Amino acid sequence: MKLKILAAICLISLFGSPRAKAEWNDSIRYVGELGVTASAGENTPFWMMNNRHGLSSRTRNNGYLRLGAFHDMDTTRRFTWGAGVDLAVAARFTSTFVVQQLYGEAKYRCLNLLIGSKEMPGFISNSDLATGNLTYAGNARPIPQVRAGIFDYADFWGTKGWFAIKGYIAYGKFTDNRWIKSWVDPNSSYALGTLYHSKAIFFRGGNARKFPLEFEFGLEMATEFGGTAYNTPYGPEVKMPGGIKSFLKALIPMRGSDEAPDGEKLNVEGNMLGSWNFALGWKTDDWSVKAYYQHFYEDHSMLFWDYPWKDGLWGVEARLPKNRWVSEIVYEFLYSKDQSGSVYWDHTPEINEQVSGRDGYYNHYIYNGWQHWGMGIGNPLFISPIYNNDHTMYFYSNRLWAHHLGFKGQPSDEIGYRVLASFQKSWGTYDVPSPEVRSDFSLLAEVNYAPRKLKGWKGELGFGMDTGSLLGHSYGVSLKISKTGWFLGPKNKKK
Repeated sequence: MKLKILAAICLISLFGSPRAKAEWNDSIRYVGELGVTASAGENTPFWMMNNRHGLSSRTRNNGYLRLGAFHDMDTTRRFTWGAGVDLAVAARFTSTFVVQQLYGEAKYRCLNLLIGSKEMPGFISNSDLATGNLTYAGNARPIPQVRAGIFDYADFWGTKGWFAIKGYIAYGKFTDNRWIKSWVDPNSSYALGTLYHSKAIFFRGGNARKFPLEFEFGLEMATEFGGTAYNTPYGPEVKMPGGIKSFLKALIPMRGSDEAPDGEKLNVEGNMLGSWNFALGWKTDDWSVKAYYQHFYEDHSMLFWDYPWKDGLWGVEARLPKNRWVSEIVYEFLYSKDQSGSVYWDHTPEINEQVSGRDGYYNHYIYNGWQHWGMGIGNPLFISPIYNNDHTMYFYSNRLWAHHLGFKGQPSDEIGYRVLASFQKSWGTYDVPSPEVRSDFSLLAEVNYAPRKLKGWKGELGFGMDTGSLLGHSYGVSLKISKTGWFLGPKNKKK
């Protein structure tokens, strides 16, 4: 019922009253897309499946048909609004019918409000070429939420563009209950009805219009809370706190209430995680280069520098001077073997010492871990639970290092390409170490063609492969055909 109400609101926003049509009908964009993937081996190749906002499938030989209509916000106006409906029917996916996006949004000056599910890029790194941010990477399906804040950098008063801020606060709910119940091993640990919270604040120093050096830093935090947990150390079925106080404890991490399990009372209520983010860039009209570092944390110890920061994602992104072959290139190195060390101990009256190691990135002893519909919400090199043949909600590969290279170009006005290549080694987890070090090499090469004579049409052909002991051997090809245009707008509306 809630989904139908939200759909009605978005449709009214898109195709509402005649007066609204007269004012806004030149900005209603439609998108139709058909995608198919054929592969051999154990899975759909890694980069054909990951970082696609969850609209993909591990199962070989899959496809989807996607239709969407969007009213895009006009950022030149003081007040503007937007809405979107994006639906898909799929074969050999986790569900046959997919509500990929369904949202309404508004902006007044620098203040934003979003209600619903919308695909959004992560902070700092390049969404086309990088592996993905550590907290949110656009790897899983969007989570329905209410999000408010300053979504784009806004200048501080009186700084004349030399200092800017952005950030948000959001609450929502995971939508994968039905899929979890149908897929998960009923004897394993899992949770249903989980609530979602996230927030971020980022600062930018520098003014590229006057001097090309810019610096960014920020903190991103998220929490899973509420719901019902099954097969936990505290019993076969545990109702987790989800009242007003729990919403506050998600906003400001605090120890659990009297209704929470003992472990939550000793630490914080819910599954808290996040990342520190830093970037330093040099930007001109013709080219730019940016170096960045992201540090992930699972608890207070790494949030507040109780232990050395040995883990992290290091990256360099370059936009090259205009040329025919390579326009952008990204290199990244990911290291996550330390996780505050191999020892964890909660202080007791007998041994009043706290050792906060074994952070267990993306995993939690009560909740499903940092995933939605089986796909990790953060960086996909931490292999998602959807890959688990034992059907457990667990990230079996979170102690790893990886090298990644991505680049793209536009050899002509009609033809473009993208290449992603990653190599990683995994030691499993501290709790479930791999018997031997496992490795994987994953490659994706895509070519897209947008003919000038067929305005709005675009075709994309891709080749992907995996080889190694971590994901096994897989090879595949993908074909995507899309059409973008405008409803009710003037014939000369530009793409």
